[in-house]
Amino acid sequence: MSYLDNILFAVLLVLGGGYFAGNVKKLIRNIKLGQDVDRTDNPSARWKNMAMIALGQSKMVRRPVAGFLHILVYLGFIIINIEVLEIVIDGLFGTHRVFSFMGGFYSFLIGSFEVLALLVIIAVVTFWMRRNVVRLKRFVHGDLNGWPRNDANYILYFETVLMCLFLFMNAADLHLQTLGAPGYESIGSSAFPISQNITPMFNGMSESLVHLLEKGAWWLHIAGILVFLNYLYFSKHLHILLAFPNTYFANLKPQGQFDNLESVTNEVKLMMDPNADPFAAPAPDADAAHTKFGASDVQDLNWVQLLNAYTCTECGRCTSSCPANQTGKKLSPRKIMMDTRDRLEEVGRNIDSNKGVFVPDGKSLLNDYITPEELWACTSCNACVEECPVNISPLSIIMDMRRYLVMEQSAAPTELNAMMTNIENNGAPWQYNQMDRLNWKDEA
Repeated sequence: MSYLDNILFAVLLVLGGGYFAGNVKKLIRNIKLGQDVDRTDNPSARWKNMAMIALGQSKMVRRPVAGFLHILVYLGFIIINIEVLEIVIDGLFGTHRVFSFMGGFYSFLIGSFEVLALLVIIAVVTFWMRRNVVRLKRFVHGDLNGWPRNDANYILYFETVLMCLFLFMNAADLHLQTLGAPGYESIGSSAFPISQNITPMFNGMSESLVHLLEKGAWWLHIAGILVFLNYLYFSKHLHILLAFPNTYFANLKPQGQFDNLESVTNEVKLMMDPNADPFAAPAPDADAAHTKFGASDVQDLNWVQLLNAYTCTECGRCTSSCPANQTGKKLSPRKIMMDTRDRLEEVGRNIDSNKGVFVPDGKSLLNDYITPEELWACTSCNACVEECPVNISPLSIIMDMRRYLVMEQSAAPTELNAMMTNIENNGAPWQYNQMDRLNWKDEA
């Protein structure tokens, strides 16, 4: 590799890494638009969550076929990309297979990478078949119309091409080793258990042509990795990076336990205090500005909920387990997360185009993206939270938006308003006199 190649490689690396760093900075900025919430308690449980769920894929394997295939792709991609370190060193310093001095261990590593690459290709082809031939219901749901469905396929194509380039590059390399080409010291065919079956295609080609094909595959492979890295920000595959913090900062409280609004709690305490003067003016407080009850836009949600939105894998396990969706109602927990991310991205673009300041655009997450009909269809059963393989909670967003509808807009459904009126007047959800509450005992 010439000095010009080294410089070109360094420029490519800096541009790819710089663009990725810029997108990460934007991602963190957008997540921080959310309200503050403390998720630093019980660090041992949080580390365990991250190790078991994000790293160990414990919730993925509840559906064994998809879970096993996903583990193949996950392990393959993580382990195979260890060789990116070698590629970076070779690219910057003009070396070739700089780690080959490790001898038999290096051969074992490359051989393992090749086997994993083949398994990744098989898994990815199976995933493509499930989406486009078998057409599983959760993959042809209306939520995925347009970009989301295309995005899922683009990722599968990308992964297949990267693995094929890796094997093709190795096959050409092995052929050049066999020819004794300068700079291609032999490390033995045992290091190439898969690609050695591809080398016959190079028989009859000139050494210079095979060398050109090997270098072309090498450049395309590293360029493809950098392009894929930067594509993550725009795709559902962002969960590769965010699944780890998302599982760490997940809610550790029992499912079904909701947070009480501090402002409401203080109001109730005041009402229950016999020494409080109900006619006294509130004490002056510089921070006593009215806090919105619930959420109508992404800025009203907390930062963990926004992290959830970016982490969503769009796998549809939540929606396929949602009883409301199964009975034909409009609610789809997956759509709730996708809509939240889309709105957050829209707010981020607004900030970018207005020199770092959000200018009201007359839109909001509620109504423009998520309708009250969707929110009130939820039974709050937590099935979506239980099924999510990376501990996302669509329910928390639904409940915060319901709070806004009830407490800010008094826009609860008629049935709910009737129930709350009965509780206020009768001390029970049913419409009967309080004096009749114990009549049941006379009938027993």
